[in-house]
Amino acid sequence: MASTTDVGTTGGTTASGRSATQQVDRRTWGSLPGWLRRVILLAVLLALWQLAATLNETEPASIVGPWPTAQAFVEGWADGDLASSTLTTMRLLGLSMLIGMAVAAVLTTFAQWTRLGQDVLTLLTSILNPLPGIAVLPFAILWFGLSESAIVFVVANAVVWPIAANISTGFRTVPPTLTMVGRNLGLRGVRLVRDVLIPAALPSIITGLKTGWAFGWRTIIAAEIVFGVSGAKGGLGFYINDARTFLNVDAGFAGIVSIAIIGIALESAFGLLERRTVVRWGMKALA
Repeated sequence: MASTTDVGTTGGTTASGRSATQQVDRRTWGSLPGWLRRVILLAVLLALWQLAATLNETEPASIVGPWPTAQAFVEGWADGDLASSTLTTMRLLGLSMLIGMAVAAVLTTFAQWTRLGQDVLTLLTSILNPLPGIAVLPFAILWFGLSESAIVFVVANAVVWPIAANISTGFRTVPPTLTMVGRNLGLRGVRLVRDVLIPAALPSIITGLKTGWAFGWRTIIAAEIVFGVSGAKGGLGFYINDARTFLNVDAGFAGIVSIAIIGIALESAFGLLERRTVVRWGMKALA
């Protein structure tokens, strides 16, 4: 009995040891906390950035490391130049997003009502969605002059089509049963869109908004760089181009860091919106 007990104990110890070893072996990258994975990746990116700056041999330096960039970032926000440029860009982007969302809502609602609306939306989306937003800028300058209205027009044009395309896809993928139930309850027109289609298509709508702001963000920076070349002061794009002109490389990198921080913040905001809505309601799995 003692021998059997010893063997069982030994076997149990061995099994426990194997179990512990298997648990250690199973620890993978995906098992780490999300914040830790991001910190590790950020540290790697900073190390690669510093390595590129160290190996850079151009005079004056065309790449500066993280520390000079951080100093320029703090100085830019302290003296107000970088803060003013960032606020200008965010104001114009916000106005353009509002215009783009309003136009997309009208187009998709019209497309949901009539076959003519569907044909109009399909035609315009197929023509204008693949068109780079910056390609419209020369005509916007002719129509609106060197003004903020030209930038808003260009960015709104870049924003509206991905939003409209995703909303339209979301409406088309709503189960017909939901639509029929809504109609049986007497919902028609705007009420059907508002009370049935929009809640059911919310995952596609949020995806459209994320895609739209990404298109708009790239377009507004490029447009402001062109406006900077043209002589009209603007936002972050002008700030970066101005830094290039006067060889303030650290200030230019500080502008790029500002763009990255805003991008991370907006992505986090969209992620929070998804978790509070479509993920909580079981319409989408948490990534």
